[in-house]
Amino acid sequence: MELIDKLKKTYNIEWIKLELLKTAYGKKETYLGQVDPRTVIIWYFIVSLLPWFTFNIFILLGLMLYTSVLAVITRVSPLIIFLLSIGILSELGYIFLVVFLLGGDVEAYTSLLILTFKISIMSIASVAAFASMDPEKLSDALLSFGVPAQFSFAVSYGYRMLPILMDEYQQIIQSFRLRGKAPQSHGFLKWRIIYYYTVIVVKAFYPMMLNTAKRTRTTVEALEVRGFSYSLHSSEAKKQKLSHLTFGSREHLFIGINALLLIVIHLGGHWHYLL
Repeated sequence: MELIDKLKKTYNIEWIKLELLKTAYGKKETYLGQVDPRTVIIWYFIVSLLPWFTFNIFILLGLMLYTSVLAVITRVSPLIIFLLSIGILSELGYIFLVVFLLGGDVEAYTSLLILTFKISIMSIASVAAFASMDPEKLSDALLSFGVPAQFSFAVSYGYRMLPILMDEYQQIIQSFRLRGKAPQSHGFLKWRIIYYYTVIVVKAFYPMMLNTAKRTRTTVEALEVRGFSYSLHSSEAKKQKLSHLTFGSREHLFIGINALLLIVIHLGGHWHYLL
């Protein structure tokens, strides 16, 4: 009982909210967080595309292990890793049941297993890459690649609004609970309580969207006063904004080490396949 009480105190709604915020805002002190964001984005696209050019299961296993180790080094949130693991395991179990219940064989299961590995590698790589970058770095990297300034700013603004929206949504739910009355009779399997909280969760969205629209209008007016529209089309302002992006020895070392690892994984997979 003490263990259960301790788990309830540690892993609660507040813990989930903090873990999501840490994931959204990135971790600058991690391995990938110290690398230039443009390099990280290019690495992500390469690692995400590589699995789709092979059907060698040993190469796919090597790529999954490689991306998993990088995710651990990047200190991805345990909550994200747990949800991702549950998704992968449930997918494997679902494929197993469907294939063998429909009269399939091991070859059919292996084919679907390879597809699951490819999607899992992309998922793990995306978590490792984007959990290491804060919104400002991601926005600047997209801007340096020629993405329209409005879109890159929208990405950064969306990240910045995330904690405000989460806090406001939680406050609205708490206000509903304070002003409302919970059912005295729980019903069979506590269906009345479940229905009560489901209604509150749905109704809380409407005032949150209204408040978000008000905040967005205030933000737009403040940005326009400070010359935001002019900075979008000014090459000098763009140059100054992206001046902190540098490509140095750390980025060269990152590219060299990861390119070597990917080559070893592919050679090892082909060698094991030939055996």
